[in-house]
Amino acid sequence: MLSLPSISLLQFKNYTNRSFDFKERIIGICGNNGAGKTNLLDAVHYLCFTKSYFSRLDGNNVQQGKSGFRLEGHFLLQDKPEKTICILRETGKKEFSVNDQPYDKFSQHIGRYPCVVIAPDDAVLITGGSEERRKFFDSLLSQLDADYLQHLIVYTKVLQQRNSLLKSFAETTVKDFSLLEVLDEQLIKPGEYIFNKRKEFFVSFLPQAKHLYSEIAMQPEDVTLLYESQLLQSSFAELLKATRQKDCYAQRTTAGIHRDDIEISLGNQLFRNIASQGQRKSLLFALKLAEMEVLRKEKGFPPLLLLDDVFEKLDESRINNLLQKVCVENEGQVFITDTNEERLKQHLDALSVQYQLIGL
Repeated sequence: MLSLPSISLLQFKNYTNRSFDFKERIIGICGNNGAGKTNLLDAVHYLCFTKSYFSRLDGNNVQQGKSGFRLEGHFLLQDKPEKTICILRETGKKEFSVNDQPYDKFSQHIGRYPCVVIAPDDAVLITGGSEERRKFFDSLLSQLDADYLQHLIVYTKVLQQRNSLLKSFAETTVKDFSLLEVLDEQLIKPGEYIFNKRKEFFVSFLPQAKHLYSEIAMQPEDVTLLYESQLLQSSFAELLKATRQKDCYAQRTTAGIHRDDIEISLGNQLFRNIASQGQRKSLLFALKLAEMEVLRKEKGFPPLLLLDDVFEKLDESRINNLLQKVCVENEGQVFITDTNEERLKQHLDALSVQYQLIGL
């Protein structure tokens, strides 16, 4: 099992110096907007992923007027206590350690504490572009497979180099195709590894997400989820060769796994174009619950679940269905924020489960 019994925050966002003890499996966090509910969840995410869920820049998470922050979490992993610390120094250098052993590479930590977040801005997973969906399944697969993450890091680095070279072709009118071929070879190996992992993964994941969507929506709907990749039609080497002239003109790599997507349809139309707000939220929850189930199955214990302000714009039946799945059917630790304390208490009381309520 995995749990987080306590956390301390120093100069992190709106917290000057605050500690929290989490005494139950289900933790409700209540307070007005701006009280720090989301910030507390983000601190938990930092200790699981070495970074923020909501901000790309570490410096944005330092308390205003301060320099640097410190987070310390005391986890229980398979009944063994672990102390995890994340420090952002005044210099901007970030340090991360478990049981006082620092990491050489932060990527080595990913997957140690599996964690799933559901937040209001996650709606872009349904309504946004393909990049949002790639971030979602790359994050999940990286928690399952350390090799996947390393191949993704290599692929991203080589892709940037290849794009820079293509841009230089246009700027200098000198085209060094021998160097381009070297980069193609370096791109193909991690690209094909990532493609094969994704293809294998989606065989079971997408049907599972569709099934969960039907359960949350409580009615059968003609929703289709399909993995889209240019590599389904031809090998990566053939793709790069076929698109070389197009790449030179576009000054970027137009083919590869960095363009993969999940196509979501309702009937024979794009889901995001015709789905209601309730349908969109139901599908978002279905994808996240499927993620949670995959992590539980692969790790042998459920991940931490962080639910940030998920009750807004949801009808009572959908709220009850969601809470039944995450608080009763799921055995992992759950953190739930809400601005309405009475609403949260009412829903948790109805589940007949023990919980802790923290007011901010």
